[in-house]
Amino acid sequence: MYFVELIHEVFDPTGPEFYILLATLIVLGFGWKAGAFSGIGKALDARGETIRKELEQARALREEAQKLLAEYQKKQKEAEAEAGAIIAAAKVEAERFKAEQIAKVQDFVARRTKLAEQKIAQAEASAVSEVRSAAADTAITAATSILSQQVQHDGAGIMGAALNEVKAKLN
Repeated sequence: MYFVELIHEVFDPTGPEFYILLATLIVLGFGWKAGAFSGIGKALDARGETIRKELEQARALREEAQKLLAEYQKKQKEAEAEAGAIIAAAKVEAERFKAEQIAKVQDFVARRTKLAEQKIAQAEASAVSEVRSAAADTAITAATSILSQQVQHDGAGIMGAALNEVKAKLN
């Protein structure tokens, strides 16, 4: 009901609202004939076109950003795979190096053991040789002493021959 009263009030020629409405329509009519609204329309169209271009540009930038994101995610996965491969290769290389070093140490220990055994054998041989030499020297000394006592009894010629014979047999 309020709306109907408002319409009667505005269109009532005795009230000021009617004349305000009429003046507003006349001013708007002159403005339309003068082209004032075409400028506003053109400005709104230009603004709309600018907004449309910005939206297209934003859409293109978004698509480009999504492509870059996908590309970087792909590169990240490739880098992770490559890092995994490098780690696996490093583990294999470390195991190979470890086995190689163990083999070298075992070889070194074997060579050292063999060298020690050779030195022990040489020391044994040297000791046996020294014992034989000492025994020969003792035998020669004993024989010399015995023969010198006999030589005093039997003569100088027998002693020299016996000494030479003992020396030849012991060496």
